Amino acid sequence: MASQFDLCVVGGAGRAGLPLSIVFASRGQRVLIYDLNRQALSTISAGKMPFMESGAEPLLNAALQNRSLQVTSDLSMVENAAVVVIVIGTPIDEFLNPSLKAILSCIDELVPYVRNDQLLVLRSTVYPGVTEAVSKYLSSKGKQPKIAFCPERIVQGKAMEELLTLPQIVSGTTSEGEEAAAALFGWIAPEIVRLSPIEAELVKLLSNAYRYIQFATTNQFYLIAKAAGVDYNRVLDGMKRNYPRMSDIPRAGFAAGPCLIKDTMQLAAFCKNRFSLGHAAMLVI
Repeated sequence: MASQFDLCVVGGAGRAGLPLSIVFASRGQRVLIYDLNRQALSTISAGKMPFMESGAEPLLNAALQNRSLQVTSDLSMVENAAVVVIVIGTPIDEFLNPSLKAILSCIDELVPYVRNDQLLVLRSTVYPGVTEAVSKYLSSKGKQPKIAFCPERIVQGKAMEELLTLPQIVSGTTSEGEEAAAALFGWIAPEIVRLSPIEAELVKLLSNAYRYIQFATTNQFYLIAKAAGVDYNRVLDGMKRNYPRMSDIPRAGFAAGPCLIKDTMQLAAFCKNRFSLGHAAMLVI
């Protein structure tokens, strides 16, 4: 059937979904944002960003004016999109362990409106194997859309720049799903990196765990310097100044946000808690 929208972003009023929606709309795609947060949808409809995102508001207003971006809290509207992008919180339980409950609950709500000719893109960080599990779950419900996992890797506040300049990883449970995902992100990304679903899932978790360990390392170094009565910032400057091999070590302090520790814990669970570096990092920050 002909689609009214090129893509619908489920959870599209949030920090990951809204920038993605705006960027696609700015590139000429017909975008529908679906979200349960009606207050956020009202703010977006008024041309205001519900959070800080550099350069987003002018593009939001332009997209609203030319009707390339629309919002809804009516889930049935998902059926009118060629592509459905799911951007919900990282699926974990109250102990930050991997959980399929949130994503399968979302899928259950979507099932009545999913078409077999659609592309369904998982964009939230997921536990390795979840993409394949979602594909099998939908099949058990009599639905067989193309399934892809295309992880979000932007820094909050810099989405408008990074979505258009960073490579986009795409993966699909079938070659058709991979091709459709590559075509979709070809509208915005300068480079497409094709991987299998489990490879793509691991890219996101390993990247975030590595960053978390980096922050833990510099904070541990800070504590060592402080115990010695030394200014760590001076030490760090001495380590980094015109010395490329130390250029990537960050400054000490509050860092990382909630995503990095969640993803480190997911990775630890995946390898049956044989992740000593990750566990050590969690004891530092």
